[in-house]
Amino acid sequence: MRLTLTLAWRYLFGRGARSLLTTLAVSLGVMLTFGLNGITPAMQDAFTRNLLSSAGAVDLSVADASGQPFAADIADRVARTPGVAAVSPELQRMVILPDTSGGSVDQLTLIGVDPNLASGVRDLTVDAGRGLAAGDRAVMLVTADLAGRLNLTVGDSLAVPSATGSTKLRLVGLLAGSGVPGEDQGVIPLAEAQQLFSLSGRITSVQARAVEGSDRVALENAVKDELGTDFTVGGLSANTSLLASLQVANLTFLMFSLFALATAGFIILNSFRTVVAQRRRDIGMLRAIGARRRTILGLFLAESLLQGIVGTGLGLLLGWGMAAGFLSAIEPMASSMMHLQIAGPLFTPQTWATAVLLGLGVTVVAALVPARAAARVSPLEAMRPPVAEVSGHRIGVSTWIGLGALLVATFGLFAGTSAMVGFGAVLFLVGIALVASAVVVPVGRWFSPLLALRYPREGPIAAGNLQRNPSRSGITVTVVMLGLAAIVAMVTVVNSITVGFVGYLDRSMSANYLIIPQSIVLSQGNVAAGPQLASRVADVPGVSAVTTLRLGQARSDGGDVQVIGIDPASYLKVGDFDWNAGSSDQAVSQLRSGRWVIANGVYAAAHQLVLGQELSLETPNGTRSYLLAGIGNDYLNAKLATLYTSQANLARDFNVGSDLMVMANQDAAADPTQVQAALQRITDAYPAFRLYQSSAWKADQLAIFNTSMIFFDVLIAALALPSLLALINTMAISVLARTREIGMLRAVGATRRQVRRMITAESVLLSVIGTVLGVAAGLWLGFAMVLAMGSVGWQMPFSFPWTGIAVAVVVGLVFGVLAARGPARNASRLAVVTALHQE
Repeated sequence: MRLTLTLAWRYLFGRGARSLLTTLAVSLGVMLTFGLNGITPAMQDAFTRNLLSSAGAVDLSVADASGQPFAADIADRVARTPGVAAVSPELQRMVILPDTSGGSVDQLTLIGVDPNLASGVRDLTVDAGRGLAAGDRAVMLVTADLAGRLNLTVGDSLAVPSATGSTKLRLVGLLAGSGVPGEDQGVIPLAEAQQLFSLSGRITSVQARAVEGSDRVALENAVKDELGTDFTVGGLSANTSLLASLQVANLTFLMFSLFALATAGFIILNSFRTVVAQRRRDIGMLRAIGARRRTILGLFLAESLLQGIVGTGLGLLLGWGMAAGFLSAIEPMASSMMHLQIAGPLFTPQTWATAVLLGLGVTVVAALVPARAAARVSPLEAMRPPVAEVSGHRIGVSTWIGLGALLVATFGLFAGTSAMVGFGAVLFLVGIALVASAVVVPVGRWFSPLLALRYPREGPIAAGNLQRNPSRSGITVTVVMLGLAAIVAMVTVVNSITVGFVGYLDRSMSANYLIIPQSIVLSQGNVAAGPQLASRVADVPGVSAVTTLRLGQARSDGGDVQVIGIDPASYLKVGDFDWNAGSSDQAVSQLRSGRWVIANGVYAAAHQLVLGQELSLETPNGTRSYLLAGIGNDYLNAKLATLYTSQANLARDFNVGSDLMVMANQDAAADPTQVQAALQRITDAYPAFRLYQSSAWKADQLAIFNTSMIFFDVLIAALALPSLLALINTMAISVLARTREIGMLRAVGATRRQVRRMITAESVLLSVIGTVLGVAAGLWLGFAMVLAMGSVGWQMPFSFPWTGIAVAVVVGLVFGVLAARGPARNASRLAVVTALHQE
């Protein structure tokens, strides 16, 4: 075993350039697998920390199953349950602090507690000042650390958003301890919190402490029996719909990283096939002195394992750097737009295992076929001088399998389900890879006349060289195809999503003026305003139409869903939906009578809804049945499972009467300057909201899209690099395999320049074929991914990727020239006598 590893190490260093290229291919694949799958867990963690209310150091937490506030007397029922020692009814809401609040804190979770009951459950020990007392109003407790970051001392006041605009809370005491990083909290009297958020007599949770020594599981079951299925016992849950959209992104990232690893596998396969061919005499000598086939097989597998270990280790480092760089780049946007604090990359044990296993596994598996071929070589055959490559190609079993895969992929593309569409796209790529060796010769002949226009003498020779080993050429073409197909597909998806969401933006946010909360995720830390805000906006001279959005939460089929309340009489005057097939503006009119809802695409696809279907929703006032009037999307909520109903239904079933967003149009004859100034004066009284002209807000949203393109540009570059490595590897191998032939060409009068042009022409021809197949495969894959998005509720228009095709063509041709530079220079510098002696 030690001898095998020693020989493997020496062989790797003996071919340092090719070993480096192969190792880099592995590193790039692992980098994408590891790095991309460290991004979404970090974002999920940030969302979870921001969306979950802290339950405190308690034994039991009770919340409404739909996530809505509930009657405070539920705390009495929990307190009467045997085994409960103390309870604390609480109202928790996260507020986004206005820019004028000072300090480095932009959001704060306010916890309203009953001063007489909270001490039995929570530790509210103060280090300075005093604690909360019965009858307190408009006061607050925070930790000393938070007070320092808010630039507050005991006796100072902090203005926070409230349902009536703004309320000042006076700091009366500093809590012991340092708090939880990233989860800044302030404790206020429960009565003040209920007034602050316009939730009189209601709470959001009951925190309980168990009798010492009691059975926690038995106590939870007893509370569940007491309260019924309308409540959850044990903790709160995050917005699973938003986290689900991040999981979709995680699957997309994983798919593109697998592209890179598949490309690396082809490079490794090609490299080791050449290694076997070059070491025939070494293999023969080892076999002649007694080495068994198992030893030869182990030698090549040991080489691949060493390359896999080095490549995987380097890929892990590069992947961490890529994820850290991306999260660092988007952190300012996430902080300003959604008030998320992203700590850094987060790599789960599954991510580590996947990256390591794929990095090592792909390397060893790709080397296995050439290693088995080397082990089967007999000593006499290996010692015999190699026979020159002979031009030719044939249609084998793999080609027919590839054709069959392409046929099945065609049916899968139009199957109508995301699983079949995705399966068909993968089959299409597999099919092209299997038929590449069979088509490279005829396709090479078709492009030869074009190649001769640029390389009149060297072009025909280059085409012949390509056709001599169609298997090796086919592998190289496949690698180039995979890299460029990923580029075209990614550009297709990004363009389609951009066009789709811009359409949502134009239709659903078409009002002249938007008064929106500071976080565009409506359910995240936004304080609703009472009806006075919309009333004051409607009274502004020059305002012609006003509508509002309200927010409730429900549970349906065991999952959370947000319920947006709209005014059917005014909504279509200032906004609209992007309707899915079969739905129209008539659906909004249906909301005026009875319990009707409009579902967005994500929710409708997840539940396979059809128009007129009955939906059962768990609301704060019990289970209610609604009928589906239509399926449509709006810009703000297209990614979350969402239902839209009338504001009358929201008040009746969800106890919600406050507005989270106001949209207004102005009269055509009104002075925009005066109207905006009046609206700004109104908005200034509500620091939780901001006033935007629609055109300016849309420009900001488009700027965010453009900023995110930087990440995709980096990802495109990372996906393209394996194609360059494959071409360089193949051309280097081609030069080594034809050393004697190059010597003969030089001996009969070929100049160094002609040798360089011949190698360059061959590289360009390979890249042209790979580019053509890559564009075709990318269009197919991109179209399939757009269809797949439609099947899960995101019906995006297919945007033909002219930019992606242009990038793929330029990358393919430029890489063809770049890949040939080193091998062509080495070939032209070969000494004639040395080359003719080469066996």
